[in-house]
Amino acid sequence: MDDFLTALVQIFAVSTLLYMLVGSVAGIIAAAIPGFTVTMAIVLTLPLTFTMEPLQGVAVMLSVYVGGLTGGLISAALLGIPGTPSSVATTFDAFPMARKGDPGRALSLGVWASFFGTLISTLFLVVAAPPLAVFAVKLGPWEYFSLIVFALTIVASLVGDSVIRGLLAGLIGLAISTVGADPILGRPRFDFGIEMLETGLPFLVVLIGIFAISQLLSEVENARTVRSGAKLVTDAIDFKTWKVMKEVLMSPVNLIRSSVVGVLIGALPGAGGSISNLVAYDQAKRASKTPEMFGTGTPDGVIASEAGNSATAGGGLIPLIGLGIPGSAVDAILMASLMVHGISVGPRLITDHGDLVYGMFIAMAVASFMMLIVSVLSMRLFLRVAEVPKWLIVPTVLTCCVVGSFALNNRVTDLYLLGIVGLVGYALRTLGYSLAPLVLGVILGPIAETNLRRALMTDSDPTQFLTRPISLIFLIAAVLSIGWAIRSHLKTNKMNGVKDANAS
Repeated sequence: MDDFLTALVQIFAVSTLLYMLVGSVAGIIAAAIPGFTVTMAIVLTLPLTFTMEPLQGVAVMLSVYVGGLTGGLISAALLGIPGTPSSVATTFDAFPMARKGDPGRALSLGVWASFFGTLISTLFLVVAAPPLAVFAVKLGPWEYFSLIVFALTIVASLVGDSVIRGLLAGLIGLAISTVGADPILGRPRFDFGIEMLETGLPFLVVLIGIFAISQLLSEVENARTVRSGAKLVTDAIDFKTWKVMKEVLMSPVNLIRSSVVGVLIGALPGAGGSISNLVAYDQAKRASKTPEMFGTGTPDGVIASEAGNSATAGGGLIPLIGLGIPGSAVDAILMASLMVHGISVGPRLITDHGDLVYGMFIAMAVASFMMLIVSVLSMRLFLRVAEVPKWLIVPTVLTCCVVGSFALNNRVTDLYLLGIVGLVGYALRTLGYSLAPLVLGVILGPIAETNLRRALMTDSDPTQFLTRPISLIFLIAAVLSIGWAIRSHLKTNKMNGVKDANAS
């Protein structure tokens, strides 16, 4: 109790709350800019916390983190461009909803889902940190590979109108992930003697090119509408955030399920929001009575994605606090911040620095409320983006994309890759290919390959994937997932056939 009260006093100090408020605003703005990730924002924040008390510094970085997980929603909903990798699935329904004249509803749904997702993950963090951390650390490369195989089956739910085109897009993504240095031995491969491919295709460059550049090119296809000053959203903007809050709470199963998915995936080191938002979206679609509505602007899709990605914040802290193992790049930076202050991060963190751990729990909850307040108060300002003429917004966003891509590694060659990937993405979009499976392949490909090779290097017996219980469970889930997807597509095709027959 003494540790808890000490942490409470430190977090609710006026100076700490002001710093956290600034951090929340910075995180939201940074994540809303395509190409400028939450990790970049945290890295820039780290030096500023060196002069602060350990708990105050961590609280500020957690505010940036929580704000950043929500900020990606803004460009995803209003521009169709995920601000961060963890908001990819948000574009599937938030952007169509905004295009239908409900950008305020799309943003409000995402903000409230993020808020509740963060709170739920914080509760899990407080209650389940030690046992979940122990479970996460017991997973070997066999379990991780099987988990990624299960995650790859999500492609079947994201294929769009054509199963074949969707699967081809997923294979293209997996192929892209193999270009560059070998993840185990570091040997170059599939670079075809081209210098700029020697280091591979950076994931963020692919993400920005596939989604951002292709979307911007689609916006300027019709030169007449651009010259006439057409806006991204032509209908009147309606903003009723409290009404939308009730709408989110009316979907408790989807909200809690998606948050639990985010917590569990966040607790697995190396997974993170880029996977959890897609898995949460996939599970919501599978459980829905109207899965065909997903991708057209359904609220459940926005709620699932945002609750799932925001819940990874609490999930990622579970192995960090319980075992001293960072669950993501952001958690590694938090760990570095504590070590700078002479705090040893490991299994004894809770015992030796109970006030710090309780302070992190409280800071997560406070950061979620700050994110909510900042988002609600600034929502109308964000919605102004939808009223900006295309001839102004397109070059502005394009500039942000270019700057973000260059800032990643400070390589001019990344800009060439950005342009090429963008043109490929635009061509695939024009031909009717779903871009989501491609991005999923790029995200999961390296993780799957690395863990497969580690498993076989540890023990060359492939039956280990079947004899280890957790690995077997994931593989069975993958088979069931594929079966469910095939059944759904056959059912949809049958219904479409009946409709066509009735129409004729």
